[in-house]
Amino acid sequence: MPEPSLPVAAVARRLGVAPSTLRTWDRRYGLGPRGHTTGRHRRYSPEDVARLELMQRALLRGASPAEAAEYALKVHAEPEKPAPQPIVVPGESTLAKGLGRAALAMDGLGVQRLLVEAIEADGVVACWDRVVRPVLTAVAGRWAHSGACVEVEHLLNECVLAAMIAATPLLGRARNPRPVLLSCAPDERHSLPLYVLRAALARREVGTQMLGAALPADALASAVRRTAPAAVVLWAQLPRHGDPAVFGRLPRTRQKIRMFVCGPGWALARLPSQVQRLDVLADAVDRIEAVVAGARE
Repeated sequence: MPEPSLPVAAVARRLGVAPSTLRTWDRRYGLGPRGHTTGRHRRYSPEDVARLELMQRALLRGASPAEAAEYALKVHAEPEKPAPQPIVVPGESTLAKGLGRAALAMDGLGVQRLLVEAIEADGVVACWDRVVRPVLTAVAGRWAHSGACVEVEHLLNECVLAAMIAATPLLGRARNPRPVLLSCAPDERHSLPLYVLRAALARREVGTQMLGAALPADALASAVRRTAPAAVVLWAQLPRHGDPAVFGRLPRTRQKIRMFVCGPGWALARLPSQVQRLDVLADAVDRIEAVVAGARE
């Protein structure tokens, strides 16, 4: 006869913790019910409960939550099902490490919850710089070293994109009558940081027009002509896409347009005198907001 399993509420009462604590331990450290399947209520087996009790004892002895979870998982490791090697995330951000674990486990819901938590705590730019970017860098390093984790990177990108779009308020009336045009350089397909920038600007009531990835130079020129933007921001991730010649293709307009480049792809480019480089997203938000404020005066 199989041993009886317990629901979340019963396990929480047994351990003397809140049900939300159990969900956090599951999301961040993988200490959830191993037999759980999609569409069924979460039930903890006796082995699941034993792992949680080990973690609780370690916490009472002064271990950090991460140390206690690692101890509990090692004691109850399943040798026949070796866990994938963890993604090594630089820095000490608990949310970043939790995001790396959730992404490696292909836990899309857990990834989304952690992103929402990070955005609510510190805003979209800090979420990107302190939580998302370290994990993306670690995943890219794993792929470069072994060719693994492509699926993890795709999952993470899609979840971050959805989180940033959800964190972008719809502006009934922006502070700037002329929008800020956001686009990748021609052939550049790494557009995710632009969505972070758009969300941060929208939270400061700065209106933007997002044109996204790999916009041809002729289409960019047409967009500038049709929208008469207050500023144009071009993102380039890779050096081969950071070509300053694109600015020579843009039309001249009656109203002054400020030109900016952002991203590592422009690091070695010789920019025209009228084009400014924005090296950090937080600085980009401040500088673009200042341009909008100056245009209204």
